[in-house]
Amino acid sequence: MNTDWNQHTHFVALDWAQDHHDIVVIDRLGAIVAEFRFAHSATGWEEFSEKMKPYAGAPIALETSSGPAVDQLLQRGWSVYPVNPKAAERYRERKSPSGNKADRPDAWSLADALRTDGHAWRKLVAQDEATAVLRALCRDEIALIEQRTLLVNQLLAALHEYYPAALEAFEDWTQPYAWELIQRFPTAAMLQNAGKRKWENFLHQHRLWHPSTAPRRLEIFAQANALRASAPVVAAKSLLATSLVKVLQVLERQLEEYRKRIQQTFRQHPDHEIFGSLPGAGEKLAPRLLGEIGSAREVYPDPDALCCQAGASPVRYQSGKLDKARIRWACNTVLRYTVHLWANGSRKKSPWAQAYYARKRQDGMSHAAALRCLGKRWLKVLWRMWQDRQSYNSSVHERSLRDHGSWVLGCIQNCATDSPTL
Repeated sequence: MNTDWNQHTHFVALDWAQDHHDIVVIDRLGAIVAEFRFAHSATGWEEFSEKMKPYAGAPIALETSSGPAVDQLLQRGWSVYPVNPKAAERYRERKSPSGNKADRPDAWSLADALRTDGHAWRKLVAQDEATAVLRALCRDEIALIEQRTLLVNQLLAALHEYYPAALEAFEDWTQPYAWELIQRFPTAAMLQNAGKRKWENFLHQHRLWHPSTAPRRLEIFAQANALRASAPVVAAKSLLATSLVKVLQVLERQLEEYRKRIQQTFRQHPDHEIFGSLPGAGEKLAPRLLGEIGSAREVYPDPDALCCQAGASPVRYQSGKLDKARIRWACNTVLRYTVHLWANGSRKKSPWAQAYYARKRQDGMSHAAALRCLGKRWLKVLWRMWQDRQSYNSSVHERSLRDHGSWVLGCIQNCATDSPTL
């Protein structure tokens, strides 16, 4: 909580847009003392800096925690207080129950909310350059992976229309060898007519010759054109499929470049040994965890704050006799998904994690719910490591569990090596 909130004489809100922004400045009594609109350009931000000189040091609120507007404000040294869009909507309804909505009233309601409630809001802390670069790289990598998923789904839809044998031969179409099949044999007829020697060469070239799968794939190739699509469909969809394959191959090369850059940036970060030591995180998830959690220790003063931000802690819903917990949706979604994957991967590396997960499944929890509970336990461990700047040590962790009389230690010996059926 900001104990010196009463020292502020003015409060600012910025209603952002893509090409312009609206500013409203109010005093301690809530009266508007300045308002203007400026363009999102070099000249516009110079105008902003000039007009805001009388109000230097005032806190400023806006409905986002990232983006060009936030970046410009932090570079100019402003104290930024991001507001969840849902909360901002409620503040607007408080000021305008009729539902009236416009940029100027939106900024005014947000500025007044900052004046009355801002003392309890969390100030946006700018991360150091190394963390900011790592976070941006990891988020962009995830965006490219999502784009790859979209392209793969389009490819599968095209193959379903004219080339079902290809779908039967391979299951994982995020792999480059599956794309190579389409590039080398664009149609089912070309695949079937290629002959056994070319089929075998293809499987050997991509290290796919396994006694358990090779005979079945050769059989599929030999009957690839048994279910024929019409000539117009084959002509159109084969061109679409080969086009999508070429785009996927280019995208995969860029993803490899991103992974190299992420690893290089991660190794140069001061906290890389902490996050790199986490069981199950590996070279992909450890940089994402570091990028999202950051290096500013004051952002998360206790482990509960980190668990809430990661969506691992539930939300309580109590009304009358009804009292239950719900999943927390308002959180950092990138961090939530990363912790989910990390918790799942840790089961293969940490006997403690597998034992904890197995116990939760025995208690009737779903796979996802058990991973959320496990992720919350891992986040508490990570928070302590992060604050103390210490790498993970399984012996220290087990000693801590023993000192606290944790039930997990009793389950480790009895826990099956294989995970339960999901």
